[in-house]
Amino acid sequence: MPKTRSAATPRPSAAGAAAATATAKISFRSRKIVKTPPAKPLTVITVPPPAPIPPALPALSAPGELAAALRHLSAVDPLLSAVIASTDAPAFTSTPSIPAFHSLARSILYQQLATSAAAAIYARFLALLPSTPAVGPDPAVSPAGVLALAAADLRAIGVSGRKAAYLHDLAARFAAGDLSESSVAAMDEDALLAQLTKVKGIGEWTVHMFMIFSLHRPDVLPSGDLGVRKGVQELYKLKALPKPEEMAGLCDRWRPYRSVGAWYMWRLLESKGAAAKKAKKGNASA
Repeated sequence: MPKTRSAATPRPSAAGAAAATATAKISFRSRKIVKTPPAKPLTVITVPPPAPIPPALPALSAPGELAAALRHLSAVDPLLSAVIASTDAPAFTSTPSIPAFHSLARSILYQQLATSAAAAIYARFLALLPSTPAVGPDPAVSPAGVLALAAADLRAIGVSGRKAAYLHDLAARFAAGDLSESSVAAMDEDALLAQLTKVKGIGEWTVHMFMIFSLHRPDVLPSGDLGVRKGVQELYKLKALPKPEEMAGLCDRWRPYRSVGAWYMWRLLESKGAAAKKAKKGNASA
């Protein structure tokens, strides 16, 4: 009887054997568990509410406001109090009131000129404009009226070509609505300074003078004005002329009536000059 060959057990292929060997060599390590620390509670930052904006003070021409300013300045600064006591009080009158545009145009005309020469040019400037009614301070000084004047017309009365361009730029901004009588009256000092210095020919000094003498704002410090700086130097007997950036600290006690304090610095400087002139005259006669 022929022998039957039993079914041979299949041998693994070479690739299979290699895979099996590799599997056998892999060691299984326990997985490291990283513990995440608990999240810190969120810190709630409490933002304090913005400080309330202090109410705008009345103009110095308002009834009783100048008297309040003099009482305040006399109380907070003994040195200034002596100047106030020996000097006639300022006069900030509300009538007749000149509109903002008119006042700014006049300021441009008066820039860098002797008072007499500027007054003559200003009178000729008014004569160029349409006739004005008897009531009111030259209401025809308007943006439209100034824009109607040619640069040649202005040069013919002594206005430089540059100032003519300044006047036209001011008039154009009022005519376009960028500036207006109501907006000028409503803006605070910082905003007004930022807006008016955009006008060609109007700088910080001009804006400060406008705010003090036209708008009668009570708390304006013209820290760049040489007369005010010399007055402060004389008042506090400083060895050196205070720099504009130092003026804020020196005059901080005058708040909120720094405009009036500045006015007295001009008067103090004038009285010093008058006294020096008198003494010189006396020495000469002796």
